Amino acid sequence: MKQAEQPGSVGEGLKQRGITRREFLKFCTAMTAMLALPPAMASVMAEAISKARRQSVIWLSFQECTGCTESITRSHSPTLENLIFDLISLDYHHTLQAASGAAAEHARELAMKGNEGKYLLIVDGSIPLGNPGYSTIAGISNYDMLLETARGAAAIVAVGTCATYGGLPKADPNPTGAVSVGDIIKDKPIINVPGCPPIPVVMTGVLAHFLTFGNIPELDALGRPKSFYGETIHDRCYRRPFYDQGKFAQTFDDEAARKGWCLFKLGCKGPVTYNACATTKWNDGTSFPIQSGHGCIGCSEPNFWDAGPLYKALSMPVSATAAMLGGAAAAGAAAGVAITWHNRSTKAAAKAAHEKVTVQELMREEK
Repeated sequence: MKQAEQPGSVGEGLKQRGITRREFLKFCTAMTAMLALPPAMASVMAEAISKARRQSVIWLSFQECTGCTESITRSHSPTLENLIFDLISLDYHHTLQAASGAAAEHARELAMKGNEGKYLLIVDGSIPLGNPGYSTIAGISNYDMLLETARGAAAIVAVGTCATYGGLPKADPNPTGAVSVGDIIKDKPIINVPGCPPIPVVMTGVLAHFLTFGNIPELDALGRPKSFYGETIHDRCYRRPFYDQGKFAQTFDDEAARKGWCLFKLGCKGPVTYNACATTKWNDGTSFPIQSGHGCIGCSEPNFWDAGPLYKALSMPVSATAAMLGGAAAAGAAAGVAITWHNRSTKAAAKAAHEKVTVQELMREEK
């Protein structure tokens, strides 16, 4: 049987898969909305992506749990997000590639050589600096492999909190000396896509932007795409009206919780966490943690593992809501929350906060 010819461009690949232009434009319209672009950009995106050559991508996984890969493979199939991901040239990925051993490393070397200066490097997982033996691939330390592969990359996408900030491996006492991609690579553009794990369509959205414009999207001070990390979860949360009215659940199973009241008192970190969870959601827009009844744990912020107990409310007066305060006072309260979050991120605060939690505390039983 004759092997099917590989598509040279994304547009050719879409035709091979029976995707109509109407379906493709529908996808591009949704993608421009997610990227906070003007509606007119949908046709521009469709034109650019359809003509784009299959982007060479090398994906490296270091100290991680494979959650980021699990997340992106669960991007609600069979939408065009998956098809575009399929139509890039994923030349190296520990979990998804068929090759193994020497053949796998040969594929990475060929991709680097054949696409020098053009390939996109995706990294998930932190990099241990304490000892090269903590994490190796084909006998190569994570540090050496990152330096070697980053050298010829056009840009780097650090996906997941481990790659962007160090994540769980970096949490106190950080036994492996874990660091983020940005702590090592200083001469390449880096797009940080934090989350534990990141939202699937956020990852594919960053890829779509790169395919469309050939450059990285506008980033915030932490290197995150503003289109997805420009607002806090609290800003867009459907429970926000209850917060403004001073209506809070006291336990996870009380009447207030069943009515959908705010989870601030139960430790929700939504007011200080920047992500698209409340708008993009998960599983084809079905839900997100707060909607399912659990407060945000702040997983897309730096050092969230060391920021204190997950079920302890932020140090902010409950009465200090936007509805009750003037503009200046509200801004001051927001600043206080941010400062508190930063302070709790220090190791000293972390050590003080690392106390055993009792069942009664988790259940919020009041004597």
